[in-house]
Amino acid sequence: MQAPGRINLEVSSINLQAVDFQTRSCSLMTAGALTDDELLSEEAALERRLRSPPSRGMSVDWIGYGYAALVASGGVIGYAKAGSVPSLAAGLLFGGLAGLGTYQQSQDPKNIWLSLIASGTLTGVMGMRFYNSRKFMPAGLIAGASLLMVGRLAVQMMEKPLQP
Repeated sequence: MQAPGRINLEVSSINLQAVDFQTRSCSLMTAGALTDDELLSEEAALERRLRSPPSRGMSVDWIGYGYAALVASGGVIGYAKAGSVPSLAAGLLFGGLAGLGTYQQSQDPKNIWLSLIASGTLTGVMGMRFYNSRKFMPAGLIAGASLLMVGRLAVQMMEKPLQP
């Protein structure tokens, strides 16, 4: 007598037939193979993984990368228009830091510190330049974008409490 859930294979030169097939899995039950209960639990685990939404840990933060590109391109434009090497250096430095911070945050959503430091520093520095010059370009634009990034990061911190 055969145990329930086992598969008997009758091999002929024409076809392969499964007899007494009682599970939805297509696995042969041989010595050392999975039992019926193990197969069903593996199948249930696979269905849960397929139905669960993708994790946010590996999603791309387009807003963060866009902010980094804005800052870096601002430095390049400052150099191209006025020949300002400090604008180029600061734009590339802070744009690179913002991009690296965004990448780190996409790998681990709790790791926001580099992004927060870069955008917070630019908020303060460019905010003071905007306050003194009253010119929207470039200081006002970068200060406003940086302030929005700081606010966005603060909201993300409130949603997911940070733990060291």
